[in-house]
Amino acid sequence: MAKQSRLEVWKTYKNYVGGQFPRTESGRSYAVKNAMGKTIANACQSSRKDVRDGISAARSAWSGWNNRSGFNRGQILYRIAEMLEGRKKQLSDLLVSQGYTAAAANREINRSVDRLIYYAGWCDKYQSLFSTVNPVASAHYNFSVPESMGVVGMLAPANASLLGVVSLIAPCIAGGNTCLILADQEKPLAAISFAEVLHSADVPGGVVNILTGYQQELIDWISSHVDVNAVVCFDQEKADWQKIQENGAGHIKRTFQWNAKQMDTADGQSPYFIMDLQEVKTTWHPIQTIVSKGGAY
Repeated sequence: MAKQSRLEVWKTYKNYVGGQFPRTESGRSYAVKNAMGKTIANACQSSRKDVRDGISAARSAWSGWNNRSGFNRGQILYRIAEMLEGRKKQLSDLLVSQGYTAAAANREINRSVDRLIYYAGWCDKYQSLFSTVNPVASAHYNFSVPESMGVVGMLAPANASLLGVVSLIAPCIAGGNTCLILADQEKPLAAISFAEVLHSADVPGGVVNILTGYQQELIDWISSHVDVNAVVCFDQEKADWQKIQENGAGHIKRTFQWNAKQMDTADGQSPYFIMDLQEVKTTWHPIQTIVSKGGAY
């Protein structure tokens, strides 16, 4: 009698919302395949309700995260880099299973760690660089200071399943924003495993929320949600980018399409990416005149 082959058990990767790992509200999942077309895992096929839950978690976490000092946010980003460095083997295996060579996987992980450290260093410096004292022709002080926008919706690129996610998240949270990011539907494993890194790296629940699913199904709901203040993606199809812009115009939200070709170069990191997701607040303060016996000064 022929020996029966063992039934393979595929892991089902859950979403990451509000610091927890819930299953999708829809109950749906889809098969994630390797470079040879063989199923290697299942991922949640997120729904509109999952998008709403993720955005709600991000909004609830925004005030506390925004009010933390830049130095503390930098400490947490550096801690994420430390934890990612400790999971290199796991993430390398996931990237290789989805078509990377071992050398390319290690290069992407190293670049991701370096990018997190880069933005950790900027957390307590970008405001000093971009804030100004403005000259005015009245008895006032006039200050312009960057402040975080709030909740940012993000679409991960297909060509860099880990570095793309890190390159979106790092400048966003370095500037005090919170985010909901949709992983690439074909290669989501590194992105959703990165959620385990975030979960163990002192990142408050809700600051980063990661969903898996079909972009064509979810892109409209993310970009049209009234509580999303900005949408960021890398190179999108022309029709999808037009839809994002139209939905953004309806709620006066910022929309950005960063250059995917620069992602793996030094041009893929800059304090200007932090500033893309900042509003500039200008404050007027009267100059107090003190009157003494000798006159005003």
